[in-house]
Amino acid sequence: MTDVIVVGGGPAGLACALELRRRGVGDVLVVEREAQAGGIPRHSAHQGFGLRDLHRVLSGPRYARRYAERARSAGVEVLEQAMVTGWSTDEALEVTRPDGRESIRGSAVVLATGCRERPRSARLVPGTRPDGVLTTGTLQQLALRGMPVGSRALVVGAEHVSFSAVLTLAHAGAKVVGMTTELPRHQTLAPFRAGAGLRYRFPLWTRTGIARISGRSRVEEVELVELESSQTRVIACDTVVFTADWIPDHELAVMGGLELDQGTRGPRADTELRTTRPGIFAAGNVLQGAEPADIAALSGRHAAGSVARWLAGDGSWPPAVPIECQPPLHWISPHAIGPSAEPPPRGRFLLRSRDFIRQAALEIRQDGRLLWSGRLRLTPGRSTLLPCDWMRGVDASGGPVQVSTPAG
Repeated sequence: MTDVIVVGGGPAGLACALELRRRGVGDVLVVEREAQAGGIPRHSAHQGFGLRDLHRVLSGPRYARRYAERARSAGVEVLEQAMVTGWSTDEALEVTRPDGRESIRGSAVVLATGCRERPRSARLVPGTRPDGVLTTGTLQQLALRGMPVGSRALVVGAEHVSFSAVLTLAHAGAKVVGMTTELPRHQTLAPFRAGAGLRYRFPLWTRTGIARISGRSRVEEVELVELESSQTRVIACDTVVFTADWIPDHELAVMGGLELDQGTRGPRADTELRTTRPGIFAAGNVLQGAEPADIAALSGRHAAGSVARWLAGDGSWPPAVPIECQPPLHWISPHAIGPSAEPPPRGRFLLRSRDFIRQAALEIRQDGRLLWSGRLRLTPGRSTLLPCDWMRGVDASGGPVQVSTPAG
């Protein structure tokens, strides 16, 4: 029996394990399916990692190595090339490794399995099925191994990670011929968009979708359609990179009988990052897709505090008060108020909208009582920080907390 099993060796999982050891938890095991721990940053050679959690700016590989090394130095056991495939009847985790299968049990389990982008098949894009159609994750894997990624690439999506894909393509020697989004504008920071556009000289087509991908052995061209006018244009390229459109890696949560949040599709967790199953916690981008690596790491650190307190307590698992979002709001994370009203990671909730709203008037209510009101800027694909002071007014025995716009 291990004290804590952390499933996932990315920033959230490693930061959680490291903090658990710092808090005196004895046996901490991290189970990672890839050959090396570190998560997505291992595949991102550009700078920009570690500002919020490590208070310095590192490249992705250096950031990943630093967490893995610190965790091991603190006494964390990191089990690599180990896939958790499910739960056994006695609630142990089933783990498959190159040398066989085994069951492992922990007093507590932290799910830190991250999220993934929906591939072409899930987006229902018609056309032929040639090589050269990738997600950002696949692109980064190929680039990390020094494998060819093509010479002319179209990037689908205009979030932060979409511009990260531009950097990866440039480092791999590919030219970006354009970026497309169905939304009316990009979702990253304006200076980032302007800098990338000036340096790499590619157009951004807004309110534009993909009508068809064509090619024989490899992508040859993509037909784009302007959503408002229905006019089409054909772009010659040999690579298409689908970015964003995230979904948490929630399969293990589903197999474990955890309730999923309807907005994020990740396991429902309260402000202490407790899920709906006693002894199971969740951290990082399995809760929502997708936040930067350092925010995921801070979520893992927050979860470690909750796990340590629970291990030292009486084992009780009181119910939480759910939080619900009304359209056009998409989701809020964490998704519930814990019994002790512990603030969420970084003392803020993450709030997403389906629409661009420059100054959205928001209200938070429980059973009709106004808990908070204010104005925030909302951008699809980018989280807005929502303060948490209103949690003091939540009735633990009351109904769900509702977050809405006055017209929502």
